[in-house]
Amino acid sequence: MIKILFICHGNICRSPMAEFILKDMVRKRSLTDQFHIESAATSTEEIWNGIGNPVYPPAREVLLAHGIDCEGKRARQITAHDYEAFDLLIAMDENNLRDMARVWPEDPEGKIQKMLAYAGENRDVADPWYTGDFSKTWDDIYRGCEGLLATIA
Repeated sequence: MIKILFICHGNICRSPMAEFILKDMVRKRSLTDQFHIESAATSTEEIWNGIGNPVYPPAREVLLAHGIDCEGKRARQITAHDYEAFDLLIAMDENNLRDMARVWPEDPEGKIQKMLAYAGENRDVADPWYTGDFSKTWDDIYRGCEGLLATIA
């Protein structure tokens, strides 16, 4: 089983979108039993009194427009243990990589990657929190997930 953790700043937009897009892709390919997919945040900004916020409504709407339900997902923060628990730790942008390095200063197993590297691009996934363009973020993440699956296959 391949264990993948998608990571962004708050775990309410990009990383949960990646989590549920990839879950949908593997389900459609009948590969669900070969993957464990989650998402997490580098910060605690979307976690209050130990309870994470749900997926941000516009992100949820974009997923639903593509027939993907993310009901029940709540933000959680990365932990030191996640390095051992997951095979891949996939960041959405350079800031995420910087914040992840505070938790995992070393990457001896080469688990830490940037999302769009799987699409052959050296840039960040567009952050809809700032751009307001959730469709662009969908496109970035979808391409990254397709490339990730092609790489794993």
